[in-house]
Amino acid sequence: MRQAVLFTMIIALGLSQVQAGDTEAGKNLYASNCAQCHGPTAKGMASFPSLIGRDADYTQSRLETYRAGEKVGANSSLMIPNAKNLSDEDIANLSAFLSSKS
Repeated sequence: MRQAVLFTMIIALGLSQVQAGDTEAGKNLYASNCAQCHGPTAKGMASFPSLIGRDADYTQSRLETYRAGEKVGANSSLMIPNAKNLSDEDIANLSAFLSSKS
């Protein structure tokens, strides 16, 4: 019983952490899907916010929220359809790339 509880706790802790991503894959995904609105350097454009300076877990959480169809801000109606088809790997890669920028 004790081992089962410990195993469950380890799994739960692992799932709550940010999945490690590939920054190069994230860079390519960003360039083809995000740069049009957030700018080529991810510093934001017009009403689209800067995406740099955030840690990976924030970006991952926000993209997962959009992918789930939940509204979290003024641009939610634009972000939800863009995040809808992102895989967990896509989100991890984008999060890794954006958190590597300063």
